[in-house]
Amino acid sequence: MDTEGTHEAAGGGAYGTKGAGLPAQAGAPHVPPPPAHAPATTPPLADWLRTPRPQAPPGTWRPGHVPRALTEPEVTPVRQLVAGALISMLAGVLLWSLLWNMYLGGFWLWPLYMFTPDSWQGSESVPAVVAAYVWYGIVILILAVTFGRLGRWPELLRRLFAPVLQRQTPQTAAPAPAEDPVEWGEVRGGGLGEVAELLRGEVVGGRMNDVDYARIRRAWRSVQADPSRLRAFAQAVRDKGAGACVHPSGVRDLPVRAARHDLVTGQVRIGRADPGERNPYARRGTGVALDTGLLGTSLLAVGPSGAGKTARLVRPVVESLALQALAGQAAVVAVGAAGTRLGPDDAYDVVVRVGDPASRYDLDLYGGTTDADEAAGLLAEALAGDVPGADVRRAATALAQLLGPFRAAYGRFPGVPELRELLDAVPGTVDALRAELAAAGQQPMLRELDARARATGAHGDPAPLLADRVALLDRPAFAGFFDTTGAGRPFSLRSLEHPLRVRIDLPERGHADASRMLARLVLAQFTAGAAARADRSLFACLVLDDAAHALTPETVRGIQRLRSLHAGVVLTLRTLDDVPEALRTPLLGAVGCRMAFSGVTTWDGGRFAEAWGTEWVEARDVTSRTVFADQPLTRAVHSFRKLVTGKAVTTDAVTVRQVERARWSASDLAHSLPPGHAVLSLTSVRGERAAPLLVDLEG
Repeated sequence: MDTEGTHEAAGGGAYGTKGAGLPAQAGAPHVPPPPAHAPATTPPLADWLRTPRPQAPPGTWRPGHVPRALTEPEVTPVRQLVAGALISMLAGVLLWSLLWNMYLGGFWLWPLYMFTPDSWQGSESVPAVVAAYVWYGIVILILAVTFGRLGRWPELLRRLFAPVLQRQTPQTAAPAPAEDPVEWGEVRGGGLGEVAELLRGEVVGGRMNDVDYARIRRAWRSVQADPSRLRAFAQAVRDKGAGACVHPSGVRDLPVRAARHDLVTGQVRIGRADPGERNPYARRGTGVALDTGLLGTSLLAVGPSGAGKTARLVRPVVESLALQALAGQAAVVAVGAAGTRLGPDDAYDVVVRVGDPASRYDLDLYGGTTDADEAAGLLAEALAGDVPGADVRRAATALAQLLGPFRAAYGRFPGVPELRELLDAVPGTVDALRAELAAAGQQPMLRELDARARATGAHGDPAPLLADRVALLDRPAFAGFFDTTGAGRPFSLRSLEHPLRVRIDLPERGHADASRMLARLVLAQFTAGAAARADRSLFACLVLDDAAHALTPETVRGIQRLRSLHAGVVLTLRTLDDVPEALRTPLLGAVGCRMAFSGVTTWDGGRFAEAWGTEWVEARDVTSRTVFADQPLTRAVHSFRKLVTGKAVTTDAVTVRQVERARWSASDLAHSLPPGHAVLSLTSVRGERAAPLLVDLEG
């Protein structure tokens, strides 16, 4: 449903100036205050539900979409049509003149003589004159039809007057779906006629919005999957109407919307396919949208600062997923630098502001897992995943040799200061841990601790590197964060089974290295949490605004596995140079949707061009050859033509052949994209593909 954000009413006008400063008159009628918001301009819910949504290629905005032909029809230029019409008209007039003046004989009058009495021939009687002129009209009509078809008069008239008629003719409404969704036929067919009638009244009465409709429809599908929920569903609708089966937060809509959404198809519109020749004819001018079927293959967007990645891609996608979370269909985690415009706080259930003492929520450093080996692997990816030459497996082993014993001794994982002391092998901390393990009889964990003690200081020991990285989080700005004692409210990415709307603000300005490390941690935890879900009915998505230095070989492999886990990620980069060179090609291969914004460099454009491959196109080669005349008269004509035009007389030889060319070259991507545009290729989880499209993000 197309819902715009609220707009403040313009100041001034009748309410703002008239009568200003005058005392109120006794008995004067009360004048209501001016409206705080502009009147709604969106169509009613019933009209929105009845809007046709035909099947379309991936990435097509389906509401009201009108399919087009796959190939562009050949269009004759208007100038050529006018010339042909004039020539055919003159030929028709000439033929009629010849017939009328009897230059071709009187054969064309034989039918008139055959079907009229002999006494009418040469007579001036009224019937004879009428019959003669009727026959003349028939002959003229035959000539007009014949020469009109030869001169293509109907096509010329359509080309000249069709735009005027389209402007004057009122637009007819598109045909409604075969089954009216306002009537809730599925619910009625399930034996709940009373409930269906109640829901219909909520729609018609304007008490239901698009989120309510999507949420209740999903609840009904769960009833169809588990009939034991039928009674609870019916009772909830009777008690709360459109507010039935509401999100745990009790919220039924977002406070503001910045994009156009369609919750029936789960789409968000991000722009319009450019109507130029760079796009296939069937997609020119159509709306471009994203949905969970496309985001399930993950999306990578590359473009310089100011190209519109956040405002025109990240914000609409996060907003769409937040609406679907309110409808019980998705879980979204948006990660960005503090101050990034990803929506107001009221649009989220959980807002984690790392480094902000006023933050209500904390971030679980260990991803909510209780397995020391898994926690060590995730933490090692964050701490050492971007270090050239670092062995992440050895780092994970070193961390596991400390996390396992600590959890066995204290029933929890260590906090940041404690983990730093363990990695630095501070005698007091290690001795206290050893004593606790000995008192509890944890012999296996004592052996782990002894193994870590033997490796301390050895060649290639990752502990000093890990300690230096942990020190980035052991700063006064992060005091009170990453708590493991249970005093705080940590958010864990193990909660992706619930329809949550989460935003994580990273302290990019003052702690850039720590922010990148936390981004790697969240990405690693997300890929692990998506795979660990027992219930994958919800679509889980991580939106990482500015994924610079957040990708590691293991997380790239994790992104490849998300497609089968009903999950996906959206990553944005300023340039592919922010990714290690060894990961650039695997990253482009791991994601199914790729987006290059205006302003990308030639080097980045070359990598996208290689990923998008080539296609067969028709090439026309024109060869001009000068004509040399042999006859004196012809040479004179050619000389006069050259004198007038300044060019020699030539003939053109046209060669048509099939050649293989890049869909988008590096030079095109770097220099030919207009501002506010991007090239987008799409792949759905079912394997459907859309060739790279030039998208106008402001359309």
